[in-house]
Amino acid sequence: MDFDRLRAHDAVVVDDEEREAAVVVPVVTRPEGEGILFTKRADHLPDHPGQMSFPGGGYEPEDDDLLRTALREANEEIGLDPQAAHVVGRLDDIRTVSHYSVRPFVARIPDREYTPSDEEVAEVVVLPVSELTDLDNYESEHRDHPYYGEIRLHFFYVDGYTVWGATARMLVQLLELATDWEMPPEPDRYAGPDDEFPESVRDQIR
Repeated sequence: MDFDRLRAHDAVVVDDEEREAAVVVPVVTRPEGEGILFTKRADHLPDHPGQMSFPGGGYEPEDDDLLRTALREANEEIGLDPQAAHVVGRLDDIRTVSHYSVRPFVARIPDREYTPSDEEVAEVVVLPVSELTDLDNYESEHRDHPYYGEIRLHFFYVDGYTVWGATARMLVQLLELATDWEMPPEPDRYAGPDDEFPESVRDQIR
Protein backbone atom coordinates (compact mmCIF):
# COMPACT_ATOMS: atom_id res chain seq x y z
CA MET A 1 0.00 0.00 0.00
CA ASP A 2 1.19 3.49 -0.85
CA PHE A 3 -0.09 6.21 1.48
CA ASP A 4 1.16 9.27 -0.42
CA ARG A 5 -2.24 10.06 -1.90
CA LEU A 6 -3.91 9.43 1.45
CA ARG A 7 -1.55 11.86 3.19
CA ALA A 8 -2.36 14.50 0.57
CA HIS A 9 -6.11 13.86 0.71
CA ASP A 10 -8.20 16.81 1.94
CA ALA A 11 -10.73 14.84 3.95
CA VAL A 12 -14.38 15.90 3.93
CA VAL A 13 -15.60 17.09 7.34
CA VAL A 14 -19.12 16.38 8.64
CA ASP A 15 -19.92 18.57 11.64
CA ASP A 16 -23.69 18.89 11.66
CA GLU A 17 -24.78 15.52 13.08
CA GLU A 18 -26.09 15.02 16.61
CA ARG A 19 -23.13 12.93 17.77
CA GLU A 20 -19.48 12.40 16.84
CA ALA A 21 -17.45 9.23 16.68
CA ALA A 22 -14.09 8.11 15.36
CA VAL A 23 -12.43 4.86 14.30
CA VAL A 24 -8.96 3.56 13.63
CA VAL A 25 -8.52 1.85 10.25
CA PRO A 26 -5.57 -0.38 11.22
CA VAL A 27 -3.04 -1.62 8.67
CA VAL A 28 -0.58 -4.39 9.55
CA THR A 29 2.43 -5.49 7.52
CA ARG A 30 3.17 -9.20 7.33
CA PRO A 31 5.74 -11.22 5.38
CA GLU A 32 3.02 -12.33 2.95
CA GLY A 33 1.74 -8.78 2.48
CA GLU A 34 -0.34 -6.12 4.15
CA GLY A 35 -3.63 -6.68 5.89
CA ILE A 36 -6.40 -4.58 7.39
CA LEU A 37 -7.70 -5.31 10.88
CA PHE A 38 -11.42 -5.49 11.56
CA THR A 39 -13.49 -6.22 14.61
CA LYS A 40 -16.61 -8.35 14.45
CA ARG A 41 -19.46 -7.04 16.57
CA ALA A 42 -20.93 -9.42 19.14
CA ASP A 43 -24.12 -11.25 18.19
CA HIS A 44 -25.95 -10.08 21.34
CA LEU A 45 -25.83 -6.40 20.38
CA PRO A 46 -29.16 -4.81 19.43
CA ASP A 47 -27.68 -2.88 16.49
CA HIS A 48 -25.75 -4.50 13.63
CA PRO A 49 -24.94 -7.79 15.43
CA GLY A 50 -22.11 -9.72 13.80
CA GLN A 51 -21.19 -6.85 11.51
CA MET A 52 -17.57 -6.19 10.61
CA SER A 53 -16.31 -2.82 11.79
CA PHE A 54 -13.18 -0.87 12.66
CA PRO A 55 -12.13 -0.28 16.28
CA GLY A 56 -13.66 2.95 17.54
CA GLY A 57 -16.63 4.58 19.17
CA GLY A 58 -18.28 7.73 20.39
CA TYR A 59 -16.59 10.95 21.43
CA GLU A 60 -16.43 11.52 25.20
CA PRO A 61 -16.01 14.93 26.89
CA GLU A 62 -12.63 13.90 28.30
CA ASP A 63 -11.22 13.25 24.81
CA ASP A 64 -8.95 16.04 23.59
CA ASP A 65 -10.09 15.46 20.00
CA LEU A 66 -11.49 12.76 17.72
CA LEU A 67 -8.09 11.14 17.22
CA ARG A 68 -7.96 10.63 20.96
CA THR A 69 -11.45 9.11 20.76
CA ALA A 70 -10.37 6.63 18.09
CA LEU A 71 -7.20 5.58 19.93
CA ARG A 72 -8.94 5.30 23.31
CA GLU A 73 -11.68 3.12 21.87
CA ALA A 74 -9.16 0.93 19.99
CA ASN A 75 -7.28 0.43 23.23
CA GLU A 76 -10.48 -0.54 25.02
CA GLU A 77 -11.70 -2.86 22.27
CA ILE A 78 -8.55 -4.69 21.12
CA GLY A 79 -5.77 -3.58 23.48
CA LEU A 80 -3.98 -1.39 20.92
CA ASP A 81 -1.38 0.81 22.62
CA PRO A 82 -2.09 4.38 21.40
CA GLN A 83 1.66 5.03 21.27
CA ALA A 84 2.08 2.10 18.87
CA ALA A 85 -0.35 3.45 16.27
CA HIS A 86 1.32 5.48 13.51
CA VAL A 87 -1.39 7.58 11.89
CA VAL A 88 -0.75 8.04 8.16
CA GLY A 89 -3.86 9.97 7.12
CA ARG A 90 -7.61 10.51 7.30
CA LEU A 91 -10.53 9.37 5.21
CA ASP A 92 -13.68 11.41 4.66
CA ASP A 93 -16.07 11.74 7.58
CA ILE A 94 -19.25 9.74 7.00
CA ARG A 95 -22.80 9.96 8.29
CA THR A 96 -24.59 6.99 9.79
CA VAL A 97 -28.28 6.21 10.17
CA SER A 98 -27.86 6.60 13.95
CA HIS A 99 -27.06 10.31 13.39
CA TYR A 100 -23.33 10.03 14.03
CA SER A 101 -20.57 11.63 12.05
CA VAL A 102 -17.67 9.18 12.02
CA ARG A 103 -14.07 10.22 11.42
CA PRO A 104 -11.73 7.44 10.18
CA PHE A 105 -8.00 7.63 10.94
CA VAL A 106 -5.76 5.24 8.99
CA ALA A 107 -2.86 3.94 11.08
CA ARG A 108 -0.08 1.42 10.77
CA ILE A 109 -0.05 -0.84 13.82
CA PRO A 110 2.30 -3.61 15.00
CA ASP A 111 1.66 -7.09 13.66
CA ARG A 112 0.87 -8.97 16.84
CA GLU A 113 -2.06 -10.89 18.23
CA TYR A 114 -5.00 -8.66 19.13
CA THR A 115 -7.85 -10.11 21.16
CA PRO A 116 -11.23 -8.66 22.08
CA SER A 117 -11.07 -6.73 25.34
CA ASP A 118 -14.60 -5.38 25.20
CA GLU A 119 -17.87 -7.29 25.45
CA GLU A 120 -19.09 -5.62 22.25
CA VAL A 121 -16.32 -7.28 20.20
CA ALA A 122 -16.66 -10.96 19.37
CA GLU A 123 -13.59 -11.39 17.19
CA VAL A 124 -10.56 -9.56 15.79
CA VAL A 125 -9.78 -10.39 12.17
CA VAL A 126 -7.01 -9.33 9.78
CA LEU A 127 -8.01 -9.64 6.12
CA PRO A 128 -5.32 -9.54 3.39
CA VAL A 129 -5.30 -6.47 1.17
CA SER A 130 -4.60 -8.78 -1.77
CA GLU A 131 -7.96 -10.49 -1.16
CA LEU A 132 -9.87 -7.26 -0.50
CA THR A 133 -8.67 -5.84 -3.84
CA ASP A 134 -9.62 -8.97 -5.79
CA LEU A 135 -12.75 -8.01 -7.73
CA ASP A 136 -13.90 -11.65 -7.56
CA ASN A 137 -14.46 -10.97 -3.84
CA TYR A 138 -16.44 -7.76 -4.35
CA GLU A 139 -19.92 -6.79 -5.45
CA SER A 140 -22.15 -3.76 -5.07
CA GLU A 141 -25.75 -2.77 -5.44
CA HIS A 142 -27.62 0.46 -6.08
CA ARG A 143 -30.40 0.84 -3.53
CA ASP A 144 -33.06 3.40 -2.68
CA HIS A 145 -32.32 3.80 1.04
CA PRO A 146 -34.96 5.26 3.41
CA TYR A 147 -32.35 7.45 5.17
CA TYR A 148 -29.58 8.10 2.63
CA GLY A 149 -31.71 8.19 -0.50
CA GLU A 150 -30.08 6.62 -3.56
CA ILE A 151 -26.82 4.97 -2.51
CA ARG A 152 -24.37 2.34 -3.64
CA LEU A 153 -23.75 -0.43 -1.12
CA HIS A 154 -20.48 -2.36 -1.18
CA PHE A 155 -19.87 -5.97 -0.14
CA PHE A 156 -16.43 -7.57 0.30
CA TYR A 157 -16.39 -11.36 0.80
CA VAL A 158 -13.07 -12.61 2.20
CA ASP A 159 -12.26 -15.72 4.27
CA GLY A 160 -15.89 -16.27 5.19
CA TYR A 161 -16.41 -12.68 6.39
CA THR A 162 -18.57 -10.00 4.76
CA VAL A 163 -17.52 -6.36 5.06
CA TRP A 164 -20.36 -4.03 4.15
CA GLY A 165 -22.25 -0.94 5.35
CA ALA A 166 -20.37 2.07 6.70
CA THR A 167 -17.19 0.03 7.13
CA ALA A 168 -17.20 -0.94 3.46
CA ARG A 169 -17.72 2.70 2.46
CA MET A 170 -14.54 3.62 4.35
CA LEU A 171 -12.72 0.61 2.93
CA VAL A 172 -13.58 1.57 -0.66
CA GLN A 173 -12.03 5.01 -0.22
CA LEU A 174 -8.93 3.58 1.47
CA LEU A 175 -8.35 1.07 -1.31
CA GLU A 176 -8.84 3.71 -4.00
CA LEU A 177 -6.37 6.07 -2.30
CA ALA A 178 -3.71 3.57 -1.21
CA THR A 179 -3.81 0.82 -3.87
CA ASP A 180 -4.47 0.49 -7.59
CA TRP A 181 -7.95 -0.91 -6.89
CA GLU A 182 -10.78 0.91 -8.64
CA MET A 183 -14.47 0.62 -7.90
CA PRO A 184 -16.26 -0.79 -10.96
CA PRO A 185 -18.19 1.98 -12.74
CA GLU A 186 -21.54 0.16 -12.49
CA PRO A 187 -23.11 -1.79 -9.62
CA ASP A 188 -23.84 -5.48 -9.98
CA ARG A 189 -27.55 -4.98 -9.38
CA TYR A 190 -30.28 -2.47 -8.65
CA ALA A 191 -32.45 -3.00 -5.56
CA GLY A 192 -35.58 -1.34 -4.30
CA PRO A 193 -36.04 -0.25 -0.66
CA ASP A 194 -37.97 -3.43 0.18
CA ASP A 195 -35.75 -5.91 -1.66
CA GLU A 196 -33.85 -8.39 0.46
CA PHE A 197 -30.19 -7.84 1.26
CA PRO A 198 -27.61 -10.53 0.45
CA GLU A 199 -28.06 -13.59 2.64
CA SER A 200 -24.68 -13.10 4.34
CA VAL A 201 -25.83 -9.83 5.98
CA ARG A 202 -29.53 -10.34 6.65
CA ASP A 203 -29.03 -11.34 10.29
CA GLN A 204 -27.06 -8.13 10.92
CA ILE A 205 -29.98 -5.84 10.08
CA ARG A 206 -32.08 -5.00 13.12
